[in-house]
Amino acid sequence: MSETGAGVETVQIEIVRLEHGRDLALPDYATAAAAGADLLAAIPADIELKPLERKIVPTGIAIALPVGFEAQVRPRSGLAAKNGVTVANAPGTIDADYRGEVGVILVNLSSETFRITRGMRIAQLVIARHARAAWREVSELDRTARGVGGFGSTGVTAGPVRNP
Repeated sequence: MSETGAGVETVQIEIVRLEHGRDLALPDYATAAAAGADLLAAIPADIELKPLERKIVPTGIAIALPVGFEAQVRPRSGLAAKNGVTVANAPGTIDADYRGEVGVILVNLSSETFRITRGMRIAQLVIARHARAAWREVSELDRTARGVGGFGSTGVTAGPVRNP
């Protein structure tokens, strides 16, 4: 574990470029402050993703994460906003003990067919720490202001602006 000059924590992750991804770049960050590294489509030929269709798109890489970390496969906002293409299980989780190829489950939520080409930036990979729960069964949970209010219980409008 280390920090870069910008104060961003870094972690060493082993990566293997698979045969069908040898000519493609490794995941990279588009800007110095980007949280996600772009994943590329390692496909031999274009893929047409029809409306409401989903496919697993190979990336041509396999990774080994340290225990205590996960890799989250997340959508690229531009693909989602402009083309309606997103990651079906967002975020997809890659566990520290997985050693297979990173695949991206893309789904086309638009009404137009979308073409995926070799080397296209199709998703982003965010590396995150995680904790494991130590479950402690109790007979009752503590009370909060929200209580059991679930989906939509806090409304959709913001409260008044509070000046400090």
